[in-house]
Amino acid sequence: MKLVEAIGKRVEQLLKERGLSQYYLFKAGGVPRTTVNDVINVRKKRVSTDTIYQICSTLGLSLEEFFASPLFSDLDD
Repeated sequence: MKLVEAIGKRVEQLLKERGLSQYYLFKAGGVPRTTVNDVINVRKKRVSTDTIYQICSTLGLSLEEFFASPLFSDLDD
């Protein structure tokens, strides 16, 4: 799995675990709706660290907690 795919899956996973929507990230965290959608649906080749940080802040996570997932164990970038 590529890093950008793992990031998208992780964001989607975190939203499901918390019962939140993409819209929540937009309204509560100011992450543009198109950006959230692009991250989750892997429409971009890269995700900026600023975007990941903003998502983490909105969800009350540290970057360490975000990346502490098995999704990031076997990347093939």
